[in-house]
Amino acid sequence: MAKNKILFISIMIFIFFHTKEALSAPAYGTRMPEGKKFVVGIQNYTIIKRYLEDDFGKLRSLQNFILLSYGISDWFSLDLKGGAGYIKQHPLDNNELDYSTGFAGGYGFRIKFYDKEKIKMVLGFQHISVHPKSSSQDNQKNQAILDDWQGSFLLSYEFKRFNPYLGMKISRTDYIHKQDGTRKRKMSDLTKTLGLVLGTDFSIDKKTYLNLEAQFLDVEAFSISLNYKF
Repeated sequence: MAKNKILFISIMIFIFFHTKEALSAPAYGTRMPEGKKFVVGIQNYTIIKRYLEDDFGKLRSLQNFILLSYGISDWFSLDLKGGAGYIKQHPLDNNELDYSTGFAGGYGFRIKFYDKEKIKMVLGFQHISVHPKSSSQDNQKNQAILDDWQGSFLLSYEFKRFNPYLGMKISRTDYIHKQDGTRKRKMSDLTKTLGLVLGTDFSIDKKTYLNLEAQFLDVEAFSISLNYKF
């Protein structure tokens, strides 16, 4: 079992640092459901500012989700989410495009590879996709999809009711823009792929906890979620 776990973690690390397409969604933190148990919650995720490559400007987004995490084992969890979100994209040479709220969803997983003396270390991968409604500007129809990817490494220390964590992440945000039948994928600024994560869990009672998280360097973003363990 130990050898299989080490092999699985090694494969995941290789994926994080060698894929071009999947390398900023919330990192969730280091509190994971126990094996065969669930955690459900509600989450708000706000991207305040994310710069795009070349002269494509910047974008912002707000997303609301229902969360479901399942512990496949005590050290590996699957994270799913579904909800709604919008996008606002501001090119350098034009007015802001405002895409109203549409479907949003995501998936990911976390691997706990160290848990001893109140210290935890967790590797994670998360992806969010936002599909807002179309927007019209200058008699042209604009459609958009936001794809948000990240791989993270988190370190936490558990106190009585608080579980603060920090970590680093590699992230990428793609703005897929379609105008008059022409489709372009505009990636986030490739000089801003390495980010910092700061967050904490706060236990309300034995089963309920609040998660707060902020992200810097690659993106300016924060999330808040209320979670319940089954």
